[in-house]
Amino acid sequence: MAASTENATLSPLLDTVDVLNGTNSTQKQPFVASTEGMLLSYSFLVFAALLCVYLGSYRSIIRKNKQKSSGEKPDVLTAKDAAMFPFIASGFLFGIYLVILLVSKEYITFVLNIYFFLIGIVALFRAIQPALSKLRLPALNKLRERQFHVKLSENQASNNNDIMHIDFKFDLVDVVALFGCILVGVWYLLKRHWIANNIFGIAFSINAIEILHFNKVFNGCVLLGGLFIYDIFWVFGTNVMITVAKSFDAPIKLIFPQDLIENGIFTANKFAMLGLGDIVVPGAFIALMLRYDVTRKPSSTRYFSASFVAYVIALFITILVLQIFKHGQPALLYIVPLCLGFPLLTALVCKDWATMFAYEDHPSTSEVAEKKKE
Repeated sequence: MAASTENATLSPLLDTVDVLNGTNSTQKQPFVASTEGMLLSYSFLVFAALLCVYLGSYRSIIRKNKQKSSGEKPDVLTAKDAAMFPFIASGFLFGIYLVILLVSKEYITFVLNIYFFLIGIVALFRAIQPALSKLRLPALNKLRERQFHVKLSENQASNNNDIMHIDFKFDLVDVVALFGCILVGVWYLLKRHWIANNIFGIAFSINAIEILHFNKVFNGCVLLGGLFIYDIFWVFGTNVMITVAKSFDAPIKLIFPQDLIENGIFTANKFAMLGLGDIVVPGAFIALMLRYDVTRKPSSTRYFSASFVAYVIALFITILVLQIFKHGQPALLYIVPLCLGFPLLTALVCKDWATMFAYEDHPSTSEVAEKKKE
């Protein structure tokens, strides 16, 4: 959603508020961003969101192929899960709201800081590790010569069988990368700088889009439709999101200062923001479209391209509405109709509707057996 700090609405679970003009200043006079400042901040937010969706989508294909080859049982979102998710998110949001009313803000901030510090390090390492493993620079190749192997197991004394087994192999490049992630985490923990916030936010988004598999197009439609209503209700129907948004700060959004040109990288504090929920939720559906495209014969990126273009248009519409009305808007109000409408309309025109809705990322065992009999 686009708004001033007074109208900020930010969900701690899904942050389904997209572009938000905010300020940390206590001055009564509203900040008016320059044209250059707005263009710079919005350009970064749009680019970062598209980068997360693009990388997360293609990484989801790699993850699916690895699960298929290893026989790993994937965690997928069923239609029931998708239908229940907006209610669970609402309960979580309202629970946080009650905690804010009953518990001191300092305690909440302390707990959240430690939590995001820990999961941020893990998410960042997981986001950069695949790219580092593909780099073949002489310096990195020399570091890779130092290999490590950690193996932990717990045996039952009666039958000598393993009841817990951890087998982890890594090299010196991984150690250096993890140390760098820890430094970013310490930087965020101590300074709460917007660059550190964005590094964690991008890492969270890429990982979430890669991992979150709707399995079926119908499941994705159910989830996006439910969150469409969820977003509108909590933004326009209550002050719960507003209260939560004002009560704590965490890397559940991407931010960029609109006063960067005037005040510089370290003192700028008038931010435009994009909630991670407005990246991850549509991004997971766009990733599903890409995985469906890969299975089609001949393979193309027809539906991925349609949904990706729809997402770009939706982001620009959100920014445009912000500038016209100067009031916060729920992002999914624009994102959901476009990201669902474009690929579904494309399927209807191409007479691919039935095939699209029959597609599954991970067919059940019974369905696989039936296909083999056919």
